[in-house]
Amino acid sequence: MRTQICIIGAGPAGLLLSRLLSLNGIDCVVLERRTPEYVLGRIRAGVLERITVDLMRRAQCAVRLDREALVHDGFEIAHDGKRLRIDLKGLSGHDVTIYGQTEITRDLMDAQAGARIVYEAQDVSLNDFAGDVPRVRYTKDGAGHEIACDYIVGCDGAHGVSRASIPHDALTTFERIYPFGWMGVLTDTPPVAHEIVYANHARGFALCSMRSQTRSRYYVQCALTETVDDWSDSRFWDELRRRLPAALADSLVIGPPIEKSIAALRSFVVEPMRYGSLFLAGDAAHIVPPTGAKGLNLAASDVHYLSNALIEHYRHGDDHALETYSETALARVWKAVRFSWWLTNLLHRTDDERFTRRVQQAELDYLAGSRNAQAALAENYVGLPLT
Repeated sequence: MRTQICIIGAGPAGLLLSRLLSLNGIDCVVLERRTPEYVLGRIRAGVLERITVDLMRRAQCAVRLDREALVHDGFEIAHDGKRLRIDLKGLSGHDVTIYGQTEITRDLMDAQAGARIVYEAQDVSLNDFAGDVPRVRYTKDGAGHEIACDYIVGCDGAHGVSRASIPHDALTTFERIYPFGWMGVLTDTPPVAHEIVYANHARGFALCSMRSQTRSRYYVQCALTETVDDWSDSRFWDELRRRLPAALADSLVIGPPIEKSIAALRSFVVEPMRYGSLFLAGDAAHIVPPTGAKGLNLAASDVHYLSNALIEHYRHGDDHALETYSETALARVWKAVRFSWWLTNLLHRTDDERFTRRVQQAELDYLAGSRNAQAALAENYVGLPLT
């Protein structure tokens, strides 16, 4: 088989890239080791920056998003009995959109029915990508296949084959492991508030988010040693109530979870995001804690830069954007990493309690009293401009 671009991974990044390239006449094949049902079953982010929404519209996949998504002009930070609203629209001129990653993936799948997307592709190997004639081999239903291509794009996440195929000494890795996790529950109940609420409480962080007017997503900070089995439904709801302001706790509607999981938090970046004819995008190159809602949006900005670069290459023979892809993408990645690290440190409890708590209180007091500080928070939260 011959194609121009072979994309590894059929998550939202891989599917969005495939869609944008296909609309511009660039031939693609997408390989995914899981089934479509498994991909759709992954519960992930739900807060979209305007760039991600714009890309979905550019991909002609935003009809349902524009009809069903929630638009939020702000969010709240609760701490020490106070509630501070960050007016995103008033401070930055922009809002954010609430629409689940699962729904984005579904929309992209539906738009590409009939496209060359190979699910349950096993034993994927990337070959000869240090040179100009890369090849990807895989097996499907027991038969071996080979794809010759111009470029390979790794959108297969932190544990995929793409980054692992690059020689270890060709990459520089940066990582920060946070000493806590998030216990999360997804439930078909109305959200406790009409906007997202972050809580800094003596018992630990909590987050009240949503996917729609009838589906809520809640999190509480937990120990890394804990498992989902340690968290009965009653323990979770009781703990969430304790960490919320009284008015919110009293109005919380509980219901049976449709998904429960614990997520460890880390910051991770690998440089560069290109090796030969292989490009990395999304979680294959960087991971941020979910506090700042940047993971999916960073993957979308990678897709923006890389799709434009490949279109310029094939349409005009201009390789400047391809040659500078890694540098351009990483400049935005590191700003989002910084923001996610800052917000995580601001809102969570750590073992260094006395000093950290005083710093958090000072930071939150400063934030409450400074419009400029709130504007900086809002500017980062809604998403920094693309370069």
